Amino acid sequence: MPGEIEDAIERADREAFTREPPKTLKGQISFLIRQFGSAKAVAAEIGVTADSVNRYRRGARKHARADVAAKIDDTVRQRWQPLVRKRRQRQAATSTGITVETRARFGYTAPIGTTDDGRFRRLTVHLPPQYAQRLFDAR
Repeated sequence: MPGEIEDAIERADREAFTREPPKTLKGQISFLIRQFGSAKAVAAEIGVTADSVNRYRRGARKHARADVAAKIDDTVRQRWQPLVRKRRQRQAATSTGITVETRARFGYTAPIGTTDDGRFRRLTVHLPPQYAQRLFDAR
């Protein structure tokens, strides 16, 4: 469950982006090199060699393995527009609140197949700013 909450907050942060992150492998690697400062640091983060990172940056390799491409995309999205993320979280914690969506099981203990049998229901609840702040603090 902690992973689900973290993922939900991350998705909400991504909805606040004012620009889309780079889509091409070359653009993503260039962004990461600017963020980390060197190809060696990027390579250590995504689990490949520095030579591979430089090949991606130059365009000598146009496609990464699926697992490496997913790691690159994830790393770019985690570091994309940090000030926009902070601004949105500050706004949710002070004035607008946050809308949370979750699943919960409702029902009675009854034989399987009866109408009283428990079922998962999706709940969408708007939390006031003080609860949004607690959620961000717990994160």
